Amino acid sequence: MDIDAKIAELRAAFEEDAARLSPDRLRARYVGRQGRVRDLFGLLRSLPPEEKGSAGRKLNDLKAELEERLRGLQEDRPALPAVGKTDLTLPGRAPEPGRRHPIYRTWDEIVGVFTRLGFDVVYGPEIETEQNNFEALNIPLEHPSRDAFDTFYLERPHLLRSHTSPVQIRTMRERRPPIRVIAPGKVFRPDTPDASHSPQFHQVEGLMVGPGVTFAQLKGVLDLFVKAMWGPEIRTRFRPSFFPFTEPSAEVDVSCFICGAKGCPACKQSGWMEILGSGMVHPKVLENCGIDPEENTGFAFGMGIERICMLKYGIPDIRLFTENRFAFLRQF
Repeated sequence: MDIDAKIAELRAAFEEDAARLSPDRLRARYVGRQGRVRDLFGLLRSLPPEEKGSAGRKLNDLKAELEERLRGLQEDRPALPAVGKTDLTLPGRAPEPGRRHPIYRTWDEIVGVFTRLGFDVVYGPEIETEQNNFEALNIPLEHPSRDAFDTFYLERPHLLRSHTSPVQIRTMRERRPPIRVIAPGKVFRPDTPDASHSPQFHQVEGLMVGPGVTFAQLKGVLDLFVKAMWGPEIRTRFRPSFFPFTEPSAEVDVSCFICGAKGCPACKQSGWMEILGSGMVHPKVLENCGIDPEENTGFAFGMGIERICMLKYGIPDIRLFTENRFAFLRQF
């Protein structure tokens, strides 16, 4: 390898680029940590031992020469025009107005509906205990449904909460009935990212506990929520389901607002879209929180905010929310 030829070639390229690049870009390209001079130093390994010393000195001289040349170019740069020389008749560059992220727009809308119905908004820590995240919710270690709510573990007994239900547990331990709250926030699950799953997403859960609370009241509250979000013509449907912390439990569907419940690809030709899970609070959960299930009953519900946002705006992929694509975010 002819090191002298490589040096001559690099020196010629430097002079050519000096005519069109700024000193800062020249520095990064030639003498920076990943510049072309450093690449030449890497070639020393392939030289015979007796040639390495001479070649190394030549490269050090080249680097010093280029740095001196860069200092001269930096000093020769024209100074910025004084304020008085600025053409004030030129149009200004207005900053682009900020926008509320679609997830938090939907968050605000959901919270707004339930606060108008008399629910308080409560928050809790994102780092929780196994007791609050599982055991108090009637999900013991050996329960098969625990896999569906598994999460990221820290130093036991601490973990990242897999739902906002621990906020309900904390609220029931701190307050006495009647209780009427919603708990929005981030949650975490070890899901593989795809069009409908993410290891981090947002939930909002609701809870109402007091004497004589019934399933009919749950249906009434959720029907009001659905009509506030999608319009008075939208219908709700409750399907039997299972959750360890509610009994009886139900999945809630809404009539498809895209096709008018006639059947389309969005609703898989069924005319219905699933939006959330709900049910009557399990008596054991009330007991775990120090509330007498003989005197009080309650209902709870929970929904993914991304899910509601995707249905509301016709968004096909949950990953779009976190990819920071301005073409997507500017639509909201």
